[in-house]
Amino acid sequence: MAIKFNVQEIGNPQDAAAPKKFYARPISSGEITLEDLASDISHASSINEADVMAVLYSLVREIPRNISRGYIVRLGGLGSFRLGTSSLGSEAAEDVTAANIQRRRVLFQNGGRIKKAITDLTFKKIE
Repeated sequence: MAIKFNVQEIGNPQDAAAPKKFYARPISSGEITLEDLASDISHASSINEADVMAVLYSLVREIPRNISRGYIVRLGGLGSFRLGTSSLGSEAAEDVTAANIQRRRVLFQNGGRIKKAITDLTFKKIE
């Protein structure tokens, strides 16, 4: 099944005088919630939906807990989550402190199964 996309005209946010260009933007097909995933997994296995939900809720709890402890969380073919930061530079190493850290974010690196799924995508322009 092809991923639908539309075309959007977008200006350069760094140069308002620059000519606008046209870009392809994917159109979402909707959402899948944690509950939807639990139901789908339950139907594809011998595990009941409540047990699947318990595992998924535990996963949602454990990922941020382990990232906040400094761990990289690897989830096999799904990918991995890790902490990323942005910081101010200093002239000397001894001048760098925790106060230099300006931004914190979670970085996701997709795994093999997601890479393959993305590689195999086809696209269809929506007029």
